[in-house]
Amino acid sequence: MIILSILFFITAILYSSVGFGGGSTYLALLLIWDIPYFIFPVIALMCNIIVVTGNSINYIMAGNHNFKLLVPFLIGSIPLAFLGGTLIINKEIFEILLFLVLSIAGVLLLINNKSYENKNIITKKLNLFFSILVGCILGLISGIVGIGGGIFLSPILFLLKADKPKNIVTTASLFILINSISGILGQLTKEVVLNEIILYWPLFLTVLIGGLFGNYLNLKIFSNRVLALITSLLVIFVAFRMAFKIFF
Repeated sequence: MIILSILFFITAILYSSVGFGGGSTYLALLLIWDIPYFIFPVIALMCNIIVVTGNSINYIMAGNHNFKLLVPFLIGSIPLAFLGGTLIINKEIFEILLFLVLSIAGVLLLINNKSYENKNIITKKLNLFFSILVGCILGLISGIVGIGGGIFLSPILFLLKADKPKNIVTTASLFILINSISGILGQLTKEVVLNEIILYWPLFLTVLIGGLFGNYLNLKIFSNRVLALITSLLVIFVAFRMAFKIFF
């Protein structure tokens, strides 16, 4: 548990520094550590909520938010995240799906890391139906796998030049927070032994501390681009580690 807690701490630092929760990597680490299958989606979502809550509050207080951009995505994602959370899927399929999620997310984040430094972009208004549709897709994936979905939403918003970088980071954080809450409600409709969650309290404590530290790094020390690059490399590394476990 000590080594796993340290890895959760590092993950929380890196992900929170760019406005993410780290759910995808928490899941991969839990999978690698052979944590009981029925419990780790709930652990990952709880860690997500702990990490991004502080980020979301800080970003909103700093005025870096755009609720008009966020709401259409949530209209689509909230019910689908809950629905996805209620679905029961085979463990082998889950592992492959998580590997694909990590690989795609890592590559997208790596490609878009330069966007964090682009302060002179000309923003474009997104189509309402398109935003709701994307929200539905990301919500369903989030609920099934047990992540917040912001690691996908953020690169999409950067690619579409939907807003300023700081507002996109806030949008992704709030998207993760609300989707994680919806997803965990769906997960809890399954036969989950809630008492076992208490056994993993060290993980929740370490991500709380790591999330606060990561937010400090974002605000005070490193540039978002550097942090996004480091995070993308971490995601890709974990994806390859998962591939080795699954296919070899």
